[in-house]
Amino acid sequence: MEHTTERHRTAAGAGRRGQPPDPLWDRAADVLDANWTGASTVPSRTLYPHQWSWDSAFIAIGLRHVSPLRAQTELETLLGAQWGDGRIPHIVFNPAVALDAYFPSPDFWRSSTAGRAAGAPAAVQTSGIVQPPVHALAAWLVHRADPGLSRSRGFLHRVYPALAAWHRYLLHRRDLGGGGLVSVVHPWEQGMDNSPCWDAPLSRITPAGPRTFRRADLAHGAADDRPTDLDYGRYVRLAMDYRDGQYADGSSEFAVEDPSFNALLAASEHALARIACELGAAGTARHARAERLTAALVDRLWDPEAGMFFCRDVRGGAPIREYGVSGLIPLILPALPRPVVRALLRTACGPHFGLGDGVRLAPSYDLLGHAFDPHRYWRGPAWFNTNWLLERGLRLHGEHARAARLRAALLETAGASDFAEYVDPYTGAGCGARGFGWTAALTLDLLDGQPARDADGEAGAEHRRPLPSWAGVPDSAGRAGPRGQGPRGRREGTSR
Repeated sequence: MEHTTERHRTAAGAGRRGQPPDPLWDRAADVLDANWTGASTVPSRTLYPHQWSWDSAFIAIGLRHVSPLRAQTELETLLGAQWGDGRIPHIVFNPAVALDAYFPSPDFWRSSTAGRAAGAPAAVQTSGIVQPPVHALAAWLVHRADPGLSRSRGFLHRVYPALAAWHRYLLHRRDLGGGGLVSVVHPWEQGMDNSPCWDAPLSRITPAGPRTFRRADLAHGAADDRPTDLDYGRYVRLAMDYRDGQYADGSSEFAVEDPSFNALLAASEHALARIACELGAAGTARHARAERLTAALVDRLWDPEAGMFFCRDVRGGAPIREYGVSGLIPLILPALPRPVVRALLRTACGPHFGLGDGVRLAPSYDLLGHAFDPHRYWRGPAWFNTNWLLERGLRLHGEHARAARLRAALLETAGASDFAEYVDPYTGAGCGARGFGWTAALTLDLLDGQPARDADGEAGAEHRRPLPSWAGVPDSAGRAGPRGQGPRGRREGTSR
């Protein structure tokens, strides 16, 4: 049974504040519906047939505008695969998907056996590495989309302990450099898998032999757009060594302090503070921790002469002086010192990234860099999640005109590329998968509530657009309407 609410009335076609339905909105919502598995949303039905950690966070941020229930379920499904030590694995595998559909597959990671000492769940197969901690930010935004539903279902009460354990794992187990920042132990953990920022530390890694792994990705994408076999062999070697070490932290030959990963952790600490306050606890300590993370970012990774945050190679003991988009993401932090903000804006809009002049969207890597390639995975193409974060950071620091231009470019490119996984930063031509989950989801977020979105990116329910027929509206007990399934529904994986 559905509520008779404004949401239900707009679903019948009234439009957002009387506006006609938006075809781009409908197309984006259709992508999320097509990628929905019953408990989560795959980023791509072909290339990524399981649930990916930071994808689900970004997808939930978009889903909240269409179905807050599905958005909550998305995060609850992911957190249901959390390990005992607090880590949220970067992949939750769908047992219904054939092993040869994706590599590395569950039989490579062996989470339930190799991860037993770290508390890997016995009933769910996962990877053993992690991805950027966007989850608390996503949970807070999902709650704000429909606080009544969230409170009636006890959503924040359920997710808060898991999110707190996740942050505790990162802060306590991953400060491998001893300077208060989290280290990633595999390029896949940072999310920007094939970035040139990893080339120097990866060069120390002996690659796995080409006959020891099988690349399922090349069946769905052009080889020229994907990582090379040499790089892939190094990724596999790092993952094998981590697995064979029972997923214990501290011994990896690859350990990098990354500005984006740590900025997202700080932003999520701020969000976790807001969640704590909503639950009746004090958020002061978490806000303070977020500000300490911000200060550590500036102290350890900021280069004032370059006007850029650079990664730090913990094992090599030196900055990695490559201009990756990761170094711009700290713009999302409210406590970033004003001189740093001004210098970072000059870098973002200058020749290295060309934001607002010369490119449609900010590239993933330096336009002037030796390794720049506008089509190869994370070595130059523009991605929607990183540009969404930059748009958010621009608004946060009062750069509303620049944010508006970036938002318009994101929406135009998303529609023209059929919600591509990533695009050529100059032309906007789509690359990788089409109908990609977070591209569609973040399109919905950018469309919804403008210009009402505040500095936290929150939009009130009164700004919501017409809902598609699949957006289940729960009754007061939390049961879903048409086609919706609650968090106890069957588990199927999502992807990327």
